[in-house]
Amino acid sequence: MDFGGINPVILIAGLMATAVPILLAALGETVVERSGVLNLGVEGMMVIGALGGFVTAVHTGSPALGFLGGAVAGALLSLIFAALTQVFLANQVATGLALTLFGLGVSSLGGQGYNGIKPPHTPGLLPEALAGIPVAGPILFGHDWVVYFSIAMTALVWWVLKATRIGLIIRAVGESHDSAHALGYKVNRIRLLCILFGGAMAGIGGAYVSLARVPQWVDGITAGAGWIALAIVVFASWRPWRVLAGAYFFGGIGALQLNVQVSGGIPLGILGLIALVCGAILAVGLLRRSTPERPQMHPAAVAVLAVPPLVWVVGLAMGVTQIKVPVEYLSMAPFVLTIVVLVIMSSGRGKAATGAPASLGQNFHASR
Repeated sequence: MDFGGINPVILIAGLMATAVPILLAALGETVVERSGVLNLGVEGMMVIGALGGFVTAVHTGSPALGFLGGAVAGALLSLIFAALTQVFLANQVATGLALTLFGLGVSSLGGQGYNGIKPPHTPGLLPEALAGIPVAGPILFGHDWVVYFSIAMTALVWWVLKATRIGLIIRAVGESHDSAHALGYKVNRIRLLCILFGGAMAGIGGAYVSLARVPQWVDGITAGAGWIALAIVVFASWRPWRVLAGAYFFGGIGALQLNVQVSGGIPLGILGLIALVCGAILAVGLLRRSTPERPQMHPAAVAVLAVPPLVWVVGLAMGVTQIKVPVEYLSMAPFVLTIVVLVIMSSGRGKAATGAPASLGQNFHASR
């Protein structure tokens, strides 16, 4: 398969690193939304975390303390969100949007003195000899510790939500806060802790951008990653492993942008792989909707999977090796999907169709 000079091993390794900020923020938001809170301030918490992590790392010389500073900065902004929405019962959507604007403004002002300064290097976790192993080395062993931390957090969040009493309580609060309160659970306290966790995760994700992905301070450095994280949570139906897959998909788009800027177009082989993945996802969706009364969905799924290879063969027969796609379209795609998700979530029918927690976005007051 022709990849037009793009090394697929480097592309896969790159997407794993590119996905880290989105994955961490989306995992935190998954826990927040599972508890019934809709936090649209993720972008603000990420950019505040990016600034807090950068400033801490520069002044201490320690990347580890930088990530800790990012987590604290994100958690502090999330604490403001929690106080406004859980204590003063402010509208969650309006509060989240306001804190995003606040975070962007504070980071722009606070980062003015750090332009052109390089933070300390974030080292790799494993020996460099392992990263030199052909094919598997760069993908499995060539990353810093935050990449592995994000994967471990995916497993941990999945386990907590699915297999522990804490997860059961969080899900109960998200599905019916009144019922959870009647059973004696402190709804606001549980939501507060979830919000703090989500803010800390967003802060670490933002710190990763400023300390590892773009090791310098740039105004608006997160570039909308928080909004993409919000969309991924909905696409993943609030399931951590699907969040991981969604983050890697969007991370792949980000890594592909860099390659397209160099090569000038998307090789037909890469485009075929993307189409095959999308077709497989659609086919799985069709199969899951299939019932004994409607077996015709199975041929439809097979047909969907057959389209990408057919297009690839036809392209090769016509001598097409590369398709010119403006890089701006790739940059725009995640945000278009985010807008679609927000439109769907704005309606009650959309929430029901996506399987959202029943109490999502609803404030709780014990006196009701």
